[in-house]
Amino acid sequence: MKKRARLVAAAMTLAALYPQPAAAQEHTAVKAGFALPANSGKTILVFRPAVRVGAQSTGGLFEPNGDWTDRARANLEAALAARQAALGNIVLAAPVAFGDDARLVEEYQALFGALSRAVIGYQFFRGNRLPTKKRENKAGVFDWSLGSGVSALPGAKDADYALFIYDKDAYGSTGRKILQIFAALGPGIPVKSGEHAGYAGLVDLRSGDVVWLNADLAMGGDVRTPEGAQKRIGQLLEDFPGSTAAPAAPAASTK
Repeated sequence: MKKRARLVAAAMTLAALYPQPAAAQEHTAVKAGFALPANSGKTILVFRPAVRVGAQSTGGLFEPNGDWTDRARANLEAALAARQAALGNIVLAAPVAFGDDARLVEEYQALFGALSRAVIGYQFFRGNRLPTKKRENKAGVFDWSLGSGVSALPGAKDADYALFIYDKDAYGSTGRKILQIFAALGPGIPVKSGEHAGYAGLVDLRSGDVVWLNADLAMGGDVRTPEGAQKRIGQLLEDFPGSTAAPAAPAASTK
């Protein structure tokens, strides 16, 4: 009983620290005035997805797992390669980078992930918008940028836009799942087990402006499997500007 009481107390504390959003969430936005028709002749530079996969501890902390991450990265890259023909226009794979170039790519991928989380927190949730974004949203303006420094990324001089993909999956540990059950049976406090966030964004390589973004904190598909990765990439690139017909959906789904 003492153990259950501790778990319930922990659930109440976590619920207070991480309140669940109640307002409806948007997932996709396009910069005002931006259009990318299929076969426009524009070139899209596709970077390798930035991937982090691990477990979520009982206390909610992320615990990275190298084997899961390697497996997920391979699955996502294969699914993305299979999907590239549907992106429309001219698609280029970003060159393999080394040294300072590799560090620059990692920095911009991390910046893209942080920007996407800010968009979700302060623009996609209508009840949580920043005062400056409230006015802009009413005018239908989506105005976020990575900065003009993106023009220095390897391969940028040969392309018009860059496609960034960020993926983070934290699978709930046994302790976290037990906590979730006790919290629901006890005080009825919702405790989330697992995090499955995915962000895909198209960035203008001259200005750094994010011209299209698809971001979600509750993505589907177990990226540790090829079928799940196909589903995840399909969700990330849903309604991609200028896209053509997508390949057939996978026969099996894991979530």
